[in-house]
Amino acid sequence: MRTLMIGKNDAGQRLDKFLQKRFKTMPKSMLYMYIRKKCIKINGKKCDIADKLREGDELTFYIKDEFFDAPQEKHYDFLKAPSKLDIVYEDGNLLLLNKKPGVIVHQDKSYHFDSLVARVQHYLYEKGEYDPEADKAFAPALVNRIDRNTGGIVIAAKNAESLRILNQKMKTREMEKFYLCLLCGRPKKNEATLTAYMTKNESQNKVRVFAKPVDGSKKMITHYRVLGSVGKYTLAEVELLTGRTHQIRAHLAYMGTPLAGDTKYGGQKAAGDLPYQALYSYKLRFAFSTDAGALQYLDGREFEVDTSKIWFLQRDAAPNPAFGSVFI
Repeated sequence: MRTLMIGKNDAGQRLDKFLQKRFKTMPKSMLYMYIRKKCIKINGKKCDIADKLREGDELTFYIKDEFFDAPQEKHYDFLKAPSKLDIVYEDGNLLLLNKKPGVIVHQDKSYHFDSLVARVQHYLYEKGEYDPEADKAFAPALVNRIDRNTGGIVIAAKNAESLRILNQKMKTREMEKFYLCLLCGRPKKNEATLTAYMTKNESQNKVRVFAKPVDGSKKMITHYRVLGSVGKYTLAEVELLTGRTHQIRAHLAYMGTPLAGDTKYGGQKAAGDLPYQALYSYKLRFAFSTDAGALQYLDGREFEVDTSKIWFLQRDAAPNPAFGSVFI
């Protein structure tokens, strides 16, 4: 007989999901058989695969020792990523990070080890706040995504409870996100809320925008406010009122003012040789309309990236060297 105590980061999961993460060498059919035959119990009682685990629950196992004693991977891939982060805010539950353009948020086929999430895990591992051996069913995770060549605030959850809450708040749009962008040209109005419809071509990873709904389209709403202009460029603040793929890039290009440096959506000619699209998620506001449990203390708080760190506002990077003075 073996026992396991459920900790904070493992609470809230279905029993079968937890067991699949904990016993990776155990076939799923055998796992279900063990539960059915009462070889796995919660607090000494019969359990079901869909039972939700609670902190402090004791799991009792009458299973083969080989599944407990299977060798564990000690050389974690995340240790191959850098551990240095540009931290906007940190507490015991979460991190707000300033992701630089060029950094991917999750590993892909081209970047097997280095990614923002791997850097977060390495950082927390070095701090002693993440122990893969103790937290076998949870790893620190990112709540939102930003394109590789876009910079700005990314939220990382340190524990399972915070991840569940933040994912729900992201889904119900109880976090307000603001972007700075450099436009080619100047909008007709200094401030407006735009509504359009988009479809995505998966093979090209590109969005098409329409004035009216078409088959398979999704509605997108974007609010912008002009902050200033220098020459043929305009600095604008944009708030996303919906969250669609490439929404800001595609919507503002459709309006006739593509982002500087955004070759995919028509900003190449006017932008010269900028290394990335001039887009930065620079401000985040927590605006909870429902209870946020352990994260309620964040309600109403606002966080910003230091604008001097935004590359296209720096004099040596801006299309017009005087442009940074418009905002900084």
